[in-house]
Amino acid sequence: MRVLARRSHTFRRLYSSLHSSNKLTIGIRREDPQRIWERRCPLTPEAVSELVEQEDVRVLVQPCERRVWTGQELLQAGAEPHENLAPAHIVVGIKETPLHEVLTDALTTPSGSTVSRTHLMFSHTHKGQHYNMELLSKFLEHGDLSPRLIDYELLTDEEGRRTVGFGWYAGVAGALESLSALAHALLEIGVASPFLSIPRPHSHPSLPLLLASLRSLVGDRIASDGTPTSLGPIVIGVTGSGKVSQGCLDLLEKLPIQHVRVEDLAQLVQNPETDLHKIYVVHATPKDYFIRTDGQPYNREHYYANPHLYESVFHERIAPYLTLLMNGAGWAQGFPRLMNNVQLAATLEAAQKVGKGRFVCVGDISCDIEGGLEYLPQASTLSSPFFRTRPKDLPAHLPSITMMSVDILPTALSRESSMHFSNVLMPYLRTLIKEYKFGRDHLSLRTPEDSGRLRALEKATVASHGRLRDGHQWLEGPLGVWKEQSQQAQSQVTKATSTVAQKKKVLLLGSGMVAGPAVDEIASHADTELLVASNSLAEAKRLTSPHENASACLVDMARQEEVAKLIGQADVVVSLLPVPFHPSVAELCVKHKKHLVTASYISPNMRALHERAQAADILLLNEIGLDPGIDHCSAISLLSHLSAENKRVVSFTSFCGGLPAPEDADVPLKYKFSWSPRGVLSAALNGARFKLGGQIQEIAGKDILKEGFSDLPISDVLKLEGIANRDSLPYAETYSLGKLDSLRTIVRGTLRYPGFSALMHAFKSLGLLEPTIAISPGSWIDLTRSALEAKLKIQVPNDVASLRSAIGDLVDETRREETLNALHTFGILPGTAQHALPPSAIMPSKPTAPLDLFAAVLADKLHYGPGERDLVLLYHEIVAQLPSTGKEELHTSSLVVYGDSRASAMARTVGLPLAFAVRSVLDGSVKARGVCGPGADKAVWTNVLQGLQRVGLGMQEKILPRGQRLSLEESLIRSRG
Repeated sequence: MRVLARRSHTFRRLYSSLHSSNKLTIGIRREDPQRIWERRCPLTPEAVSELVEQEDVRVLVQPCERRVWTGQELLQAGAEPHENLAPAHIVVGIKETPLHEVLTDALTTPSGSTVSRTHLMFSHTHKGQHYNMELLSKFLEHGDLSPRLIDYELLTDEEGRRTVGFGWYAGVAGALESLSALAHALLEIGVASPFLSIPRPHSHPSLPLLLASLRSLVGDRIASDGTPTSLGPIVIGVTGSGKVSQGCLDLLEKLPIQHVRVEDLAQLVQNPETDLHKIYVVHATPKDYFIRTDGQPYNREHYYANPHLYESVFHERIAPYLTLLMNGAGWAQGFPRLMNNVQLAATLEAAQKVGKGRFVCVGDISCDIEGGLEYLPQASTLSSPFFRTRPKDLPAHLPSITMMSVDILPTALSRESSMHFSNVLMPYLRTLIKEYKFGRDHLSLRTPEDSGRLRALEKATVASHGRLRDGHQWLEGPLGVWKEQSQQAQSQVTKATSTVAQKKKVLLLGSGMVAGPAVDEIASHADTELLVASNSLAEAKRLTSPHENASACLVDMARQEEVAKLIGQADVVVSLLPVPFHPSVAELCVKHKKHLVTASYISPNMRALHERAQAADILLLNEIGLDPGIDHCSAISLLSHLSAENKRVVSFTSFCGGLPAPEDADVPLKYKFSWSPRGVLSAALNGARFKLGGQIQEIAGKDILKEGFSDLPISDVLKLEGIANRDSLPYAETYSLGKLDSLRTIVRGTLRYPGFSALMHAFKSLGLLEPTIAISPGSWIDLTRSALEAKLKIQVPNDVASLRSAIGDLVDETRREETLNALHTFGILPGTAQHALPPSAIMPSKPTAPLDLFAAVLADKLHYGPGERDLVLLYHEIVAQLPSTGKEELHTSSLVVYGDSRASAMARTVGLPLAFAVRSVLDGSVKARGVCGPGADKAVWTNVLQGLQRVGLGMQEKILPRGQRLSLEESLIRSRG
């Protein structure tokens, strides 16, 4: 009977194929042949049979001998073999479709209309993954008839929970592979464990047999014989709260386990009476290891709204006590990592003290490379599932760790995972079939179930009809970056075929605190040759050594002929030198007709070169760092959108600041330096002009620190004050805001923690910020006294009482003790030898301005130590009137960046925009000439913002209802009385 049934089914299939040219057709795609372990199939033979018999559709299948179900099984279910699936209206696969196999042409439906195809897959495009932007572009090339891309990862229920995926199976397989990796890691420290008998997930024909084998081979042995005594209790940590972590926990239930709390870990591992016939499992959730930097308790909603205000203490509370970590937690840019490289080092130091075998192995089941676990360098494969690794900056005395990071874990359980996937996919597939057959407005699609699935499919659609869909338009940025790089690559290939391509030469002058990210980004382009010229050859070599196309040389800026020779050999010159050097460098660039890029404000001396630069057909591009730089680019971008919507701007406020992270700010001034202290001190001497609440206001340089803005409503957690920044009024023209008379407010300012301005004003009152006079203190301890003598033009006795008296005459009583304590900490008062600067800080032999001497002190006393982080905050607020009603809208655009082990936030936000601008100048997309800022050419600010988005530093824009909270404009008005 079975044979007869098969023959009957085969006959029906052959008959159907003769009359199926107009049938709706589904294609089951062959997975990428490069993925040798990928055996999953999106539809089971049973599902194929249901589609053919019940839905009256044709099912095609690409031949593949690796697939979990044989071709014969799928054919017997009613599928037809087809090499390229060309007739398929709906194409289903698991992972990304190879580029050459993406079907993009349109087809006809059974009703005779022309329609586009639909592709379903895990496309790995919706997060802007650069490596798959070419795949996404395939869905945007043919206008309205371009195919539709639906990403399984975006299919969710009404509550936002994912409905189609393999998470639980990834957890089960990942737990097994992690335990296997642990067995190997323990062998390497001389210990054999029961985990040597762990079955590999693909080694059994079914999941029940696999779990039974785990229980008998490993679980029973642990229960009877225990684990090695030299290791103490085996503790396994599991992170994550989704299906992945649940898969891990369910697998571990097959072993003799006991669940423990985070707060019990220390006692557990240190207690010699702990039972070794069990495995101890701690399931750590975010509330266990994320803390708010202001000391408030963890709150899930607050965390997702303000991730930058949290940091991980996993390395302190949990990691040192673990034997194995199974990481199932996801991570995204802008969120704190579970562990960074510095925290790994701290964990390994602590683990060695806790005992043998602590934190020897990590199974990163989430497999987010350099993500939640910064030290994960690569994905592994089922052929070679684990490896040993150590970050470059890990101290030599600390051990490397074993890591498992297979990126296609569910395929190790290919049969069960495919059966589950097919079951959850089929309802959506049935809805798609109805949509193709009858149209989405047909009565058959009005059931609650189908209506819900249609909404889910729409939300999961990344692109259709040649356009990015709602919620995905931001991918234009990553797509633009990819297209630009592709065009550049093609251009390079074209040149290479005709002649030897000449590398573009960039000269970078300076190697200071912000140079690192700029060097790395510029040198990341193989068609560029970078030369870093500095007065510190060792520092320049350190910056360039990781790059084959970068080199270093020593330069003395006083030797103009030497500098001119270097400039003459470059295509673009970048100056990261102190501001006073820029005009002389620019003069040489004009002479040799070379483009120049700097991050500094346009000075009068620089602006005077405008006409000569135009005549030389070169660009002298300035103000392309953070502030100025990113602030300009982001403001111009947002304002251009408002202008396109005919909205009239009535108020523009913008504040920016580089600060220590809150946990590292407990120092005088609540400030540390990630760049030259001289720039910060000089800024405290500048006056300011702005318009606020309809009135133009001016603050003299001598009063700038006294007349600041308090309690700025920029952060929900951080308390901030502001200082007006130079002349804001010209920005009405710079930003095309219209006539100044039509603006109610235009203010630009600098952010600091409360108390900075008052203490810095005290230092200013003592003469420590004087830039023009020169003094010769006998030692650093004499600095304050010498500055006071120069200011007061009298001799001040060299004793504490006299100094206190002189300081008391100049500093407000409420700030007197704070000022004295700060000067004491800096080691620049008599009796502070214990705080004196190190011998390496040599006092200049020539008379020197107090400002420069004080800058040297602050550079030593207020620098960032190992593991300390800085913070960059940028915030725009724009009030715009709607054209129809005159009603006001509040638009905000913000950026929050914390430094990490690779670079400070300041270095990244100054160096990277500068490097992106250099790239735009090199490739010829910038047409502006003369002395310019980023607003002079759209190619500059758009390319900079796209580059920042690509590296995770994109601006966050919001529209807030008026009256929801105190606006920044209103706060400034209150602060000024």
